[in-house]
Amino acid sequence: MCGREWDLLDEVFAPVFSPSTGIALEFLDLNEPLSGRRGGSFLEVGCGTGVTAVMAALAGCERVVASDISPRAVENAAANAERHGVEDRLRAVHSDLFSGLCEKERFDTVFWSSNYVMAPADYEYRSVHERAYVDSGYRAHRRYLEQALRWLAPGGSALLHFSDRGDVPALHAIADECGRELRVLRSTRVREGEYGDEMVEHMLVEILPAEPVRN
Repeated sequence: MCGREWDLLDEVFAPVFSPSTGIALEFLDLNEPLSGRRGGSFLEVGCGTGVTAVMAALAGCERVVASDISPRAVENAAANAERHGVEDRLRAVHSDLFSGLCEKERFDTVFWSSNYVMAPADYEYRSVHERAYVDSGYRAHRRYLEQALRWLAPGGSALLHFSDRGDVPALHAIADECGRELRVLRSTRVREGEYGDEMVEHMLVEILPAEPVRN
């Protein structure tokens, strides 16, 4: 990907089998990074192999944290940081969303390419790979909408990569309940499915505090 070779460990979601990672890189303008073009700090939630986090570091982010609920993915992200020479500014962290972060950490960009397929609240995962694209009852999405803003540095952005394979109305309903506004910054439609016969819309969504209701 991105003209580079990457380590892929067993039990870690392979980004080459889905367009999501490539689309995320395009949304974030990281698919062809120019060293020093960016600055600031970057948190990737659900980093998987760490491709997006590594590309952010290569683009010039001074501090990058790659977090994942899977210890194997954390190991994978750390390996790719070392492979591409950014281990001095990229830290891989075992974390359930934000649980593994230092309390005082703040970021200019918080980003999650989410497991946007909704499953019933009582759904039990059948494999570790399902966690990469299925969220039972959208519990993780609710927590992300509730908590992401508190990890921002002044002027920072909390971003969510979502898809209409997920339940867009349910996401907006949860945002309303959490006092959040969702603003689509970028979107694209791509062909997916086993035979490439399904058009899917991917969206880069910014999470904002909801405007107070005025009487």
